[in-house]
This record gives sequence, C-alpha cells and structure tokens, in this order.
Amino acid sequence: MKKGSAELLVLSLVDDRARHGYEISKLIESRSEGALKFNVASLYPLLYRLEGRGWIQGRWVEKPGQRRRCDYGHGFGE
Repeated sequence: MKKGSAELLVLSLVDDRARHGYEISKLIESRSEGALKFNVASLYPLLYRLEGRGWIQGRWVEKPGQRRRCDYGHGFGE
C-alpha cells in the first residue's frame, strides 16, 4: 500500500456515518476480499493520528448490554 492510502481508506469508510474501530477493520477486510487486514496495533494509532489532525472525531458511546466503544466520524453534533 502506498503511503497515505490507509488514511484515505479509513476516511472514506467514516464519511457516510460514524463507525467503531472493529467495524472499520472488518469492512476493510471484507471489501478487499481479505487482501487488506488491519490489526489493533496498526488501526488505532492511525485513528488517533486522524483524530489529532482534526480530520475525524472520536465519541464514546455506551449502549445497554454492550461494552463502551469509541465511534469515529466527521463532525458529531454539527
């Protein structure tokens, strides 16, 4: 993969709606038919970098009966 393409891939997946990290990794894997896989050690630092640059926002979500998770997307509450 070329430098910067992982960022573009993630940005394209959170463009239409917020998603959590596990969902992002599974979408990348399924849409690439298994050719691309992101593990936690590489995906979350990428998400944190994008958030630090202001390109995405993370928001903690709690739902009854589920673990707390962070959803990533563009402009929550805009």
